[in-house]
Amino acid sequence: MEYGILTLFPIMVVIGVSLITKRILESLIIGTFITYIIVDGFDFASGWMEAFFRVATNRDHQWVILVCALFGSLIALLGASHGTLGFSKLLGRLCRGQKSTMLVTWIMGVLIFVDDYLNIMTLSTCMRKLTDKHKVPREALSYVIDSTGAPVCALLPFSTWAVFFAGLFYAEAGIPELGYGSAIDTFYHIIPFIFYAIAAVFIVPLFGFGMFPKWGKMRKAYERVKDTGKVYSSESKDLNLDEEEAEDINIKGNVWDFIFPIGVLIALTIILGELFLALIASIAVCFLLYIPRKKMTISHFCDLAMHGFCNMIPTVAIIFFVFLMQEGMSDIGIADYIIHAVQPLISAPLLPVITFLLVAVLNFGTGSAWGIPAIVSPIIIPLAFSIGANPLLIMGAIVSGATLGSHACFYSDATVLTSSCCKMNNMDHALSQLPYAMCAAGFAATGYLACGFLM
Repeated sequence: MEYGILTLFPIMVVIGVSLITKRILESLIIGTFITYIIVDGFDFASGWMEAFFRVATNRDHQWVILVCALFGSLIALLGASHGTLGFSKLLGRLCRGQKSTMLVTWIMGVLIFVDDYLNIMTLSTCMRKLTDKHKVPREALSYVIDSTGAPVCALLPFSTWAVFFAGLFYAEAGIPELGYGSAIDTFYHIIPFIFYAIAAVFIVPLFGFGMFPKWGKMRKAYERVKDTGKVYSSESKDLNLDEEEAEDINIKGNVWDFIFPIGVLIALTIILGELFLALIASIAVCFLLYIPRKKMTISHFCDLAMHGFCNMIPTVAIIFFVFLMQEGMSDIGIADYIIHAVQPLISAPLLPVITFLLVAVLNFGTGSAWGIPAIVSPIIIPLAFSIGANPLLIMGAIVSGATLGSHACFYSDATVLTSSCCKMNNMDHALSQLPYAMCAAGFAATGYLACGFLM
């Protein structure tokens, strides 16, 4: 069934309510109900419940929720062992002020490229106290972390993003016949055309060194730090009630209590390709590392793990309703509606920039970084071959659009996870980084427009 312009109404409501209330969970819940009122009318309750249980029983969704919750357990254990404090003190030798701290954060973000979730959670755990010490606003920290999450993973062929997109594109007719070799070999040739990720990653050091202007809420955040010394806004105060205990300068932290568990986490993620199992192994390493040395008792260890698990419930709730919103957008047919709306504008030179903007808008609307590319690739790639557009440029535009959507969307899982791990209000993070995401998007759109006519 076609719903016309009503297809866009739930997304507009979610964005509007989010901006007004700064409460993303409630906005998403309202958006899901409105979606199924449009789809099912008076029978919306049964449609909403069916979608709810489809999301709840989806293995991929369960994986994301468990990974987030288990990372909460790991973070709590690392904090209680003071291993995080020890690692922060080690890195502190490199961090002499705001600029060097931002640069270290960016470099570490580039190095932890295996998975965007791993990047976000590890980097926030490592760097939050250091950036607080050097009076870097949490808005700036979360922007740097988010900009070295999906964008970095999209550019490196050893990440979960590369594996997903390489497999997705290689399954399309005509791509193996390009003659670049395997799926990953083909992805190597796409990387130079992922313009958004390239721009997003390289704007960060310019921003950190003060060579890029501070706009909007980011400028206000720096003014707040200068005037009050507060690294986070009043909206984030409730998320930081447990920070005081870590301020005791007499606490001694052993850096190996951090390095061993995190090293196992990163190594097993690379070797096994499974972050969930790597997290369980990392928590087991914490047990073997802390209990024999009497860092904590078994009872305290279990209590901490459960406490950290429960601390992630607000984040998990938001992510769950992000998935439910994605399900609703699929049921209401937002992708088909927007694709049909832009079809009259399509020509070979314009297809790259249209593809980039289309995927970005759809991703922003649904919060689904990988779902939308999976929907549009079987449509756009054959279209590119049929009208003579450069397929590498088109595939790069799809990855760029997905990266922009993940990076900029107020309620994408990456945005929610970043704000949660940085212990700040989600809308503070989303709105403060938005101008920089749009700037990178402008560079990318210009690149696709120029290359569309030149290639």
